[in-house]
This record gives sequence, structure tokens and C-alpha cells, in this order.
Amino acid sequence: QVQLVESGGGLVQPGGSLRLSCVASAMLFRLYAMAWYRQAPGKQRELVATITSGGSTNYADSVKGRFAISRDNAKNTVSLQMNSLKPEDTAVYYCRADVGDNVVSWGQGTQVTVSS
Repeated sequence: QVQLVESGGGLVQPGGSLRLSCVASAMLFRLYAMAWYRQAPGKQRELVATITSGGSTNYADSVKGRFAISRDNAKNTVSLQMNSLKPEDTAVYYCRADVGDNVVSWGQGTQVTVSS
């Protein structure tokens, strides 16, 4: 069973930045496509950003130009750099690992709160 552990969440003022990290307990991490999702209170979980095993990235329109996903296969880590944060970015952020069409694992989530 692959375990994913997120960190880096917290409280930040509008316009601020946070960097989330997700560490995987998997020797085959380099083969996984990784993604960040978020879920705000009362809303469905939504896709934020993805990165393939080859490093190609994709973003939700709401975060394009503000967020950047990256991976370090040597450290089994995927990161999400979040800049110019807005109150509507407030949510629990989850990382997910996929192989093909199969979901391998979800992390437990980390809370991000954007408020003055």
C-alpha cells in the first residue's frame, strides 16, 4: 500500500504564498502520475493540478498562472507552489497517485486557509 503524506498547509493572508509537499512511500514513485485536489466546505473535491511521470503539467483554470506543480523523483515528493492566494483557495488539499486509469492512493489532506 502506497502512503502519501501531505504537509505545508496553514493560514496565510490574501496575496500570500504557501508551498505544499506530498511524500510517497513508494519505490516506484517515478512511474506515478501525481495530482493535487482540493475540497472546500460544502463543495465537491476538485482537481487543481496534475503532473505526469514524464513531467508534463496541467492546471485548473482557476489556478493557472498562480500555482505550480513539480516533482522530485529522488525524494519521492510532489510539491504545489501556491502564489497570489485568494480566500476562495481555502480548502483541504489532497495529493493523489495514479497509474494509468487506476488510483493508487490518496493522502490524508492538509488545510489551507486564506484569510486576513
